[in-house]
Formats: sequence, structure tokens, C-alpha cells
Amino acid sequence: MTAHPAYDLLRCPVCARRGEPDQRLHVHGSQVACAHRHSFNIARQGYLSLLSGPAPTSGDSTDMVLARDRFLASGAYAPLKDSLAEVVATLPHTHLLDVGCGTGYYLGGLMETLGAPTVGLGFDTATRAVRLAARAHPDITAFTWDVFRDFPLMDSTIDVVLDVFSPRNGPEFYRVLAPGGHTVVVTPEPQHLQELRASTEMVGIDPRKDERLNRALHMFESVGESVISYDCKLTPDLARDLIFMTPSARHLSTETVTGSQLPTSATVAVKISVWRKPTERQ
Repeated sequence: MTAHPAYDLLRCPVCARRGEPDQRLHVHGSQVACAHRHSFNIARQGYLSLLSGPAPTSGDSTDMVLARDRFLASGAYAPLKDSLAEVVATLPHTHLLDVGCGTGYYLGGLMETLGAPTVGLGFDTATRAVRLAARAHPDITAFTWDVFRDFPLMDSTIDVVLDVFSPRNGPEFYRVLAPGGHTVVVTPEPQHLQELRASTEMVGIDPRKDERLNRALHMFESVGESVISYDCKLTPDLARDLIFMTPSARHLSTETVTGSQLPTSATVAVKISVWRKPTERQ
């Protein structure tokens, strides 16, 4: 099995937790292992299994992952993907990390647009999602991990951290980014999917989300933002997949949504914000 260059950026999560001096992981056949013989499997589907213990309760279910895969494959969020590529293309981007990468749709799109020598890493708690992410582009290294744990990456090795509708771990973003590196965050605007929210009991948008984002990334410099807004055409099937790929799937039933008068279009309105890690003094 050919190892992706991104494997050189990984560190052993066990050694990191114990403070061992040598934490690097090295490829040995269908496994990666550290100098202290902690080993992790490279699944035949191409992803690296690093997350152990009980599955995080916040992870997406298989049904949510499949709904997201179907919806994104329709191209309904392609304008957002293209806008992300335009933003990241203006930044140093040799090494990308997609936090909560899901099916790898955005990271794969970035890799396709940016081309070599870009190296992409993506992680998610949902194994089914990571399987799909591993196939989203040949140069993606996908692995299972939880955003709320210390990342299994060496210090100052990433140029861009991508966070699309995912939780933030500001201290870990800061640690793994190289000085002058950037975090690119996508968050919903108040009118995002307002038509769907009006017709179903979808989870609302936190009115204090900007405040929470600023607090989470307080160690970074805010260097720019832009709002992407457009009308997204929906079939009944696409509308249902859009609903059930979100956290709303955890409290809405298929029967309830099917019985609702779903809209034939919805507003997509998101903010792309860019945050820079200050350059360390020499």
C-alpha cells in the first residue's frame, strides 16, 4: 500500500497523551506505528483508523452520512465549494486539514481545484463518512478522529485548517497551524435554509454564533470574510436529504418531514471567514 505524504505529519495519539519524546508515526504495510509500538490499521477502504474507545455521541449516523452524500452529489452546494476554493487559493496551502470533513466533498473539491503539491488531510468521527472521504481525491489522507480531542498531528505542520459547519477547537487549530497559517470557517447566516425551517421543525441557528466563533478563535487575527448567498432549487427528495444530513435528523422523523409541505427552493446563505495565526517572533 502506498503511503500518502500526509502520514509524515501524523503523531501517535497515545504517545502524545503520555508526553513521549518521539511521537511520529511510520507506515508498516497496512498499519502505521510509532517507535513505542502503538499501531493503527489502514483500512482496506483507504482510511486510517485512529479513534478508539466509545464513539462520540455527536457523530453523524450512517443515514445522515448517506443523506449528505446524496445531497452534495446533486451539486446544490457547488457554489459554496467553488467559493471556498477561491478563498483558499489566495493562501499558502501546501498542507490542508479539513476538520469534521464528512464525505470529503469540500476537501476533494479543493484538491481538484488547487492541484499538486497540495496534500489534504481530513478527519471525522463517523467511519462511514471517512470511508467516502478517502475516495474523494487520490491525495486525501482520511482518518477517524474527534475534533474535541488533541489532534494526532505534529505541531506547526498545517497551512490551512478548513472548518465547514463543524465544531471548533481553537487551541488545536492554533497548535497544528504553521506561523502565518490560516483557519477558514464556514458558518450559516440567519437566513440560511429559512424556507425549510419555516416548513419543518429544523434546529434553529444560534443568534450568538458569531460571538461563539470569536471566542473560540480569539488567539487568531480575523483577516477577512465574505457572504455567499443564492437560491437552491429542491426536489422533495433533495429537501428531505438536506434536512436529514443536519443535526435536525436527531429529532425529526421521516414521517413528520414527508407529511410536511416542503419548499421547492431554499436560500443558501453562509459566511466564509478567514483567521490568521500570528507569525511568531524570531
